[in-house]
Order: sequence, then structure tokens, then C-alpha cells
Amino acid sequence: MREITLEQLLEAGCHFGHQVTRSNPKARDFIFEARDGIHIIDLAKTKEGLEEAGNYLKNLAKRQDANLVIVGTKRQTFEILTTEIERIKRETKGESGLFYVTNKWIGGLLTNFSEVSKNFKKLTDFTHKLETPAEQEGYTKKEVGMWAKEKEKLERLYGGVYKLTKNPDALLIIDSHLEDLAVRESLKMNVPTVAIVDTNADPALVDYPIPANDDAVGSLQLIISYLLDAWKEGRNSVPEAKPAEAPKASLEKPIDRSSEVAKKEVKEATVKSLPKSSSSKPAKTTKTTKK
Repeated sequence: MREITLEQLLEAGCHFGHQVTRSNPKARDFIFEARDGIHIIDLAKTKEGLEEAGNYLKNLAKRQDANLVIVGTKRQTFEILTTEIERIKRETKGESGLFYVTNKWIGGLLTNFSEVSKNFKKLTDFTHKLETPAEQEGYTKKEVGMWAKEKEKLERLYGGVYKLTKNPDALLIIDSHLEDLAVRESLKMNVPTVAIVDTNADPALVDYPIPANDDAVGSLQLIISYLLDAWKEGRNSVPEAKPAEAPKASLEKPIDRSSEVAKKEVKEATVKSLPKSSSSKPAKTTKTTKK
């Protein structure tokens, strides 16, 4: 993984926390000081948490069936997330295993996955019907238009996760305070969480907290790109499964036993069909004497 320096974190504005009056008492461990009524985050703790989270994601990505759901519903995170996820998908060998929620957290995505996944199937069915002209035969334009509206509605909610087939192996949460419901669902279902934790959030609720500014675009860009690069590195280190080699053909010509038996039977039948001679001794030839 690439190295992150304290200077990079400082330039990105990762050290700015929230106002002192909005701070969470449990966040005191990573607060450096208060300046002009605003808490300053200790960037040494930020670097430590970021590297620990990166190592975890890298090791998790080495599992071929592992997946990660990124939760970031803030307005300023939408463009960053979509751009970075598309980049990682292009640069990853095979399936990336990345899913995302950028509009609104889907209540029950972890705790009631079997029910929520029914809407995934609806979205898949509507997409297939709208892309297949044969499926639209026998329906009016109004009915097809209603399909398109329903698909658009479902896509806003489930567009980034509808291909999930099981509960995610981990969550990457951009703001643990804002995405409180996602944090509580992950705790209930024992899903590990990696999260950016500002001074107004409780870091004890997160498995891999990253104390940093969760509002500044520069801070979000640096942290998200670093974590997704770690995921990509782990994914690309998985060796591709080699196809099984076909057994080598033997150079020796196989002996056809059936043909030998057939030849032997023909020979025996031929011998039996010959007439038997009166004597086994060969007949004597008479010589004629010339007078």
C-alpha cells in the first residue's frame, strides 16, 4: 500500500473537527486540542487508524467471495464515491466485490436481508422487461411507462446493492454519526465496520475507526482513495484459478485384444473345415524311368 504522510493529511484538512459544543465525550482520545472553539484532531491517530483500516480491507479482499458495501449519503461524497468505485472496478482483475449506498441507507439491508432482496429481484425483472422488446408485447405504452417509473424509483434506492446475494462481509461508512442506523444494524448482525469518525461521533461503536474530518472534500478524497486502493491491491493479489490440465495421451499404440481373438477363432474354424487325410505321412512320389 502507498504511504500516507502527516503532511498529506494536514494539507487535505483531515485535522479539523466539529465545534467544541458538539463533541462526543468518547472522542477525547484522538482530540489534540481546541482552537477558536473547534476541536483539532490528532493526525498521528488519524494515520494510525487509516493504516490499520487499510490493512484490514486489503486482507479481506484476498478472499474471492468477499464483498464490501460503502455507505456515503452526504451530498459531497456522491461524486467522489462514484468516480473512485468506477476506477477501482476498471483496475481490478475479475469481480471487484464493491457495492455502495449513496442515496439513503436501506433499513433492514443487514437485519432483514431476505425481505429487502425481494426488491432486488423486482429491479432485475423490470430492467429485463424494459430491455427486451418481446417482453413488452401485449402491454400498452402506459403500462410500459409505469415499469420505467418503478424501475427508476427502485434504482435510486437499490442501484448500488441490488446484485448482492448475501450479507456484506464489511461496511465502509463515511460518517458514522450520520449513518447511525447502518452502524446499529452492523453491530446487531456482527458485520465489521470501517468508518470515518469525527469529533461528534462515538468511536467505540466502530471496529476500525479513522478519526478525521468527514465533511471536507479533500479529506474525503484522500481517505476514500487510500482505502479503495488497499482493497484493489488485495483483490489483485488473489491468484487466478488455473484450468485443469487434460491427461496426456500415451505414445504407445494400445493393443487391440479383440482383433487377436477374432483372428485366432477364424484360424481354428479354417483348420476344422479342411478334409482329413487318410495318413498323416506324405504320399510318396513315383519316379518314371526312362528306357
